[in-house]
Amino acid sequence: MRTILTIILSAASLTGLSQADADQILKRVENNLSSDNRVFESAMTIKGSRTSRLITSRTYVAGDKQSFTEYLSPAREQGTKMLKLENQLWIYSPSTDRTIQISGHMLRQSVMGSDLSYEDMMEDRKLTDVYSAILEGDEMIDGRKTRILALTAKVTDVAYYSRRMWIDAERFVPLKEELYARSGQLLKRTTLSDVVQLDGRWFPMTVIYKDMLKQGDGTEYRITSIKFNQEIPDYIFSRAALKQ
Repeated sequence: MRTILTIILSAASLTGLSQADADQILKRVENNLSSDNRVFESAMTIKGSRTSRLITSRTYVAGDKQSFTEYLSPAREQGTKMLKLENQLWIYSPSTDRTIQISGHMLRQSVMGSDLSYEDMMEDRKLTDVYSAILEGDEMIDGRKTRILALTAKVTDVAYYSRRMWIDAERFVPLKEELYARSGQLLKRTTLSDVVQLDGRWFPMTVIYKDMLKQGDGTEYRITSIKFNQEIPDYIFSRAALKQ
């Protein structure tokens, strides 16, 4: 009986350590990826079966409640703007001079034919606020040791019920991620690269998104410049700014 009890207590102790380790890893990832606000420019390459399209944009983000994106090129997308306030999303189209709200099932639609959905663009909450995590093990990716975390949603308003993340064990940035539906179906896979050190944090400058439910070679999202903790005028995060 003592032997069985010892095994049970030891297993419980290891589980507790694994949980604590997973939480600590996730917090260190957040320290790298999160900021009070940031301003960045990006180049999104949508890789179709025959051709590719390049779309550039400038984005302002304040916390996890507000963001504003203006598309810079190509010409047919130039001037398109997207505003997120809390859980609401509006898009302005200069070709029609109209602003529409994206909500409900429309949030699952592709952004400009890419492998990103509007839900992906909307989600900027801290991972520790949305998911509970456990540590699954280790794996080498491109010569880097990673810790594998399994994340399960602890809130209902989330695009992906569960996720698996491969976290660089030294720099604490994700190098790979799999995103799952509640049914267990793999919905998307991402790979992250070009990790650089900025303002005392490690940050991946390139992410390749692959929607597993659609054809094509995925979408490359590359950040061309980024600044953290900037002073952003309040008017940027207003519906009036969409038509300016």
